[in-house]
Amino acid sequence: MTDFSYQLYSSRNFDLGDTLKMLGRLGYKQAEGFGGLFADDAAVSKLKAGLDANGLTMPTIHIGYADVRDTPDRVLKICKTLGVKAVFVPHLMPADRPSDAAGWKAFGAALSKAGQPLRDAGMDFGWHNHDFEFKALPDGSLPQDHIFAGNDLSVELDVAWVVRGGKDPIAWIQANADRIIAAHVKDIAPAGQNADEDGWADVGHGVVPWASIMAALRKTPCRYFVMEHDNPKDHERFATRSIAAAKTL
Repeated sequence: MTDFSYQLYSSRNFDLGDTLKMLGRLGYKQAEGFGGLFADDAAVSKLKAGLDANGLTMPTIHIGYADVRDTPDRVLKICKTLGVKAVFVPHLMPADRPSDAAGWKAFGAALSKAGQPLRDAGMDFGWHNHDFEFKALPDGSLPQDHIFAGNDLSVELDVAWVVRGGKDPIAWIQANADRIIAAHVKDIAPAGQNADEDGWADVGHGVVPWASIMAALRKTPCRYFVMEHDNPKDHERFATRSIAAAKTL
């Protein structure tokens, strides 16, 4: 039985306390945090209390690269307070993205080095993709492949962003199965629909072939399945319909 998680970024425009109550009521057992929730020690303590009060744990979080690299002791403190098992760096701003294969490989090496204190503390550490990592470089190769070359970074695979990047997620899952420990379960609306939600859809109500993708993920070490919608108008609708669909996969 999968304990589905929920990326709290999906509800960043809604009250956090109400969101945690909603998740507990709907049967979620886990939530995934993001950097905006960890402003200071008081915010982290309040988050922990809200999780506990609603029967939720937080085994995975997103933390910015600069935070992992420059303030590892603070990141470790956040993880200890929340009981985190895996940390993922989720993004690079366009100005910070390398332009060639060598640059992406160097970034992967630097990222892996930055995460060593977390690994030493017994946690998994890795990268969460968007679509830009699946856009071909001038030599035809993909940044996503270079990020993981020659290191032991783990993967949180955002399947819908792979699709938006124009690639086959199942092929990438099969080729990199040993690294995948988490996945974002989210969906894409049919072309021209849900423009007011940036073209995203509730899980099971879009065009991503989730039955076959989930079957492929279950053949990997993936153990965290995280619902996400980048811009839902109604987060309770999204949370309700998505966990119902995911339980059928």
